[in-house]
Amino acid sequence: NYKQGRLSENDCPEKPLELFTQWLKEAVTSNCDEPNSFTLSTLKEGRPAARILLLKAVSETGLTFFTNYLSPKGKQLSSQPFASATFLWLPLERQIRVEGLVEKVSSQESDEYFNRRPYGSRIGSLASPQGEVVESREFLEKKFREFTAKYPEGSVIPRPENWGGYILKPQLIEFWQGRENRLHDRVQYSQGTQGWTKRRLAP
Repeated sequence: NYKQGRLSENDCPEKPLELFTQWLKEAVTSNCDEPNSFTLSTLKEGRPAARILLLKAVSETGLTFFTNYLSPKGKQLSSQPFASATFLWLPLERQIRVEGLVEKVSSQESDEYFNRRPYGSRIGSLASPQGEVVESREFLEKKFREFTAKYPEGSVIPRPENWGGYILKPQLIEFWQGRENRLHDRVQYSQGTQGWTKRRLAP
């Protein structure tokens, strides 16, 4: 039985990203493991493909994450620019599902985030052809050493053109709070021409 909390549609704000931000902050302060991790689901030739990513920013517009544009997920988003994100915080017995349109963020925003990354992560972005078949671990380590020699720590490392951010612009968001006897609380927001519509779903 889930007994950590409850969720009433009457107490939910009119804008779902306000509640999303509140729940994310509570996940952080509750010491949930990797509270900004989520499952990103995309479409691959009409079939679902999913992997775990890290959320890097939340704004009134949507949820931002970064990756290699030429990776499998990047190619899938290029051909089908829609995705869903699923967050799970077990200690709080909570889940959020987000569905919507995905767009690239500006080059400036990608540059700013790339330059904030740790040195090794920036070198890794240059060295790794993400998602492609490589001959061995040694191949990757060799590429890493080559770029380390080319860009010593403290030097300016250019952001690869094929690396940057995406923003998931929500069209549907569902908040799930575990309750006793499997009578969970589910509140769904859907976006229409007049704004957000909020309703309760059966568990």
